Amino acid sequence: MHTIQERLSGLDGRARQLRLDTFVRLRWLAITGQSAAVVGAQFGLGLNLPFGWCFLVIAASSWLNLALRIRFPASYRLNADSAALLLAFDIVQLAALLFLTGGLQNPFSLLFLAPVLISATALPPERTLALGLLAIGLATLLALVHRPLPWFADGRIELPFLYVSGVWTAILLGTAFTGVYAWRVAEEARLLAQALAATELVLAREQHLSQLDGLAAAAAHELGTPLGTIMVVSKELIRQIGPDASPAVAEDLALLREQVDRCRSILGKLTSLDGDGDGDGDGGGFLTTVTFSHLVEELVAPQRALGVVIDASCRGEGPEPSCRRNPGVMFGLGNILDNAADFAETRVSIEGHWNHERVWIEIRDDGPGFSAEVLLRAGEPYVTTRSAEQSQPGGTATVGLGLGLFIAKTLIERSGAQITLSNALGQEQHGAIVRVSWARHIFERGAVPRHSPEISGSTPLPSRDIVPI
Repeated sequence: MHTIQERLSGLDGRARQLRLDTFVRLRWLAITGQSAAVVGAQFGLGLNLPFGWCFLVIAASSWLNLALRIRFPASYRLNADSAALLLAFDIVQLAALLFLTGGLQNPFSLLFLAPVLISATALPPERTLALGLLAIGLATLLALVHRPLPWFADGRIELPFLYVSGVWTAILLGTAFTGVYAWRVAEEARLLAQALAATELVLAREQHLSQLDGLAAAAAHELGTPLGTIMVVSKELIRQIGPDASPAVAEDLALLREQVDRCRSILGKLTSLDGDGDGDGDGGGFLTTVTFSHLVEELVAPQRALGVVIDASCRGEGPEPSCRRNPGVMFGLGNILDNAADFAETRVSIEGHWNHERVWIEIRDDGPGFSAEVLLRAGEPYVTTRSAEQSQPGGTATVGLGLGLFIAKTLIERSGAQITLSNALGQEQHGAIVRVSWARHIFERGAVPRHSPEISGSTPLPSRDIVPI
């Protein structure tokens, strides 16, 4: 999990780094708009603007753009400080242009919101707050000090200060609202992207482990022939040397045969991992197909060393279902069982059920149950009930990332299952209940048919009650 967290931190850092080319293109767009507005007001409307000073301010942005384009490649990514400085320059440049053209009486004063909005979507909140304060501070200065805006060719109009105050208030509220709103929307998108990335990392790890199982079986099959040849050669050497061999040679040959037998025994175990070992040649076996009761057993087995009682049982109507091995489902169910064991006071129960239409698993614990927030936002990323006070058995404090349930739910639902979370009801009952349910035809999809006796009633799984040592 530490590796996943480090990778997510790296992804988050890269996600917040904007490309310099984006800033340059947006600034060229702003320069084009500012130039068109000044030229249109001067020559189209006949307003007497300080034309030279205005274009000097606009030229400052052009020079900066050219310098950045020459100095850095288009793919260069800016860190948070550099991006904030460029946005601060844009705010100051806009304020200088507004100072020459009427201050807050100029309707284009609302463009103060643009740099703050860009910062809110891409930069940390503290940078956005600093840029927002800069914009508000310059807007306040422009409300008090500015050159008059020549509304007519032969005169000028000074708008009432109350109107200017209203514009200042609109900029203040607009900066605060759009900044917070844009940051919240962008942050939720980033968190969801990170959570999905974490899911993919976990699934890739489980698939890699499953591939290792296949490689082990392939290696066992390929090594069988050379080991058989070594066994035959060693027997021939023993036969040819006969009883006249020196004790050292006889001992070495005996050791060779012993080690070959040991290797063949190990390979035999690997190749017999198909469960029943019926040798039907269907290619399914342990690596692809698992019965429902074996699936439950695999979930319980890693919990044997924990100091909590785990009761496991399977019951159903008709033949026991089998499913194709799915690393994502195994990881998701294992994560849910881990959480149940962590929060349980004394006992966890896992019950498998099936009938002719559905297959489902219920995992219960006698802990405090799910909080209202978790039940309300079940399956959303970064929702956790863990706190710094909870610790591992070794005493190391852990803070939940809030991704475990999201990853588990995502992986399980990919298999076509439905997962529901609830709390036990009743005065004498308490704890959390997680129910994972499949339609039977979906659960058995892709599984190799296996011949197993029908199981009815309650069938406790052997050696599944774990009692603390």
